[in-house]
Amino acid sequence: MLPKIHSAPELIHPSLWRASQLGRSGTRCVDTGYPVLSAQLPGGGWPASSMVELHLRQPGTGELRLLQPALAAAGKRRVMLIQPPHVPNSIALAAMGLNPSQVTWVQPDRTADALWAAEQVLRSGGCHALLFWPGHIRNESLRRLSLAAADGESLFFLFRPFAASQDASPALLRLGIRPAFGGIEIDFLKRRGPQRETALFLPLSPSFVHRHAPVDRTISTPTSARGLRTELVE
Repeated sequence: MLPKIHSAPELIHPSLWRASQLGRSGTRCVDTGYPVLSAQLPGGGWPASSMVELHLRQPGTGELRLLQPALAAAGKRRVMLIQPPHVPNSIALAAMGLNPSQVTWVQPDRTADALWAAEQVLRSGGCHALLFWPGHIRNESLRRLSLAAADGESLFFLFRPFAASQDASPALLRLGIRPAFGGIEIDFLKRRGPQRETALFLPLSPSFVHRHAPVDRTISTPTSARGLRTELVE
């Protein structure tokens, strides 16, 4: 009879963990800014070099306020937006702790161009974070994006419709975001660790921008998908 092994699973291999505990992140993590949320994530924060899926019932339910602390940690590094549902607002970006000049947004006419641009951004390692709203996306494209994310060191948030949460995905972290009075509710659809049956309520204070900022003060015109090469090498 073989002797029992009492070593912690993570000491045997970093990708192993007990079903009753959160897995360890194999990559650098960025603090979410919300201790109650960080405590529920492997590694204690948003994983870099990984694809994080945020599933929304509709855009504008608090997802950007959720990411605000992590985006504000960009320092002087660039933040990329691809196919955002609304034109970025310079006052809103400044209120989030971002200099509008460090934000580049891309609005391709074709899905293929958007996917190509996302891959280039991720593989370049030249930005702090990429936020991508692809709409419908095939599993093959998800795998390509996941591999591209692993090649770089950026935070990568993929915003998808809530209905897509029923589909398979290579993402190691998938969260559902639902609006709630005074904040949002977060469903843990997939994570390395025990399944959480109940949603996590996260209070979010209304931002100054939501109360006072005009909606027509936008940042500069979008960069073309093929024009990203210049942006990434600066």
